[in-house]
Amino acid sequence: MAMYEFACDEHGDIELEATIGTAPQTLPCPECGEQARRVYSAPMLGRLPRAMTTALENAERSADAPDVVTSPPPQKTRSTQQQYTHNPMHRRLPKL
Repeated sequence: MAMYEFACDEHGDIELEATIGTAPQTLPCPECGEQARRVYSAPMLGRLPRAMTTALENAERSADAPDVVTSPPPQKTRSTQQQYTHNPMHRRLPKL
């Protein structure tokens, strides 16, 4: 579905959601009944952040050519040093 814009001389812009390629050249204004002409505008193209674009490209590429794994990932080790907080609200949290 695409959004099409029409301009009524008296009442301004009118939007119509229709299947691509099926919008008429004119549309009756819902308020006055006069024919509103279709207005051509730039499509709503947006740029994604570079991190999102990279993630999408990697996901698309891995569908056809997944990475070969030669060994399991390294195990995460817990820090031996205790992390302390001085916030009194944290005392209510369960101890691990």
